[in-house]
Amino acid sequence: MPPPVAFPDSVEVYARYLRETMAARGDPVQAATRVPSPRPDRFVTVHRIGGARLDVVTDRPRLDVHCWGTTEEEAADLLKVVRALAFAAPGWRRAVVYDVVEVGGPNLLTDKETSLPKYAHAVEVSIRGTRLT
Repeated sequence: MPPPVAFPDSVEVYARYLRETMAARGDPVQAATRVPSPRPDRFVTVHRIGGARLDVVTDRPRLDVHCWGTTEEEAADLLKVVRALAFAAPGWRRAVVYDVVEVGGPNLLTDKETSLPKYAHAVEVSIRGTRLT
């Protein structure tokens, strides 16, 4: 019988990665699961929308990433950076993420409540779990 393995919260891992790497670039952005209050002009939301465990030590969540802005151009520019950073996640200094695959390319959405633009893309990330003690 394989040992029980627990997986980190993939959304928090990915959102933290985006917050830290954007801040290190000199372009801090809020990244979380909810729209911040008060609402900034630009921010990122991350949600797990599926995925499954691949093997004993690997979870493969599918994450939906939305980049918000006050204009389509601002939202698109934010997505461009966030999307590029997605593929640099493996090897990040606190990496439990060791593979990233895009499963949904950039697309423009509009927030139904505010009519503000947001761009989205979806990734699957391979995340290593740890043995329960």
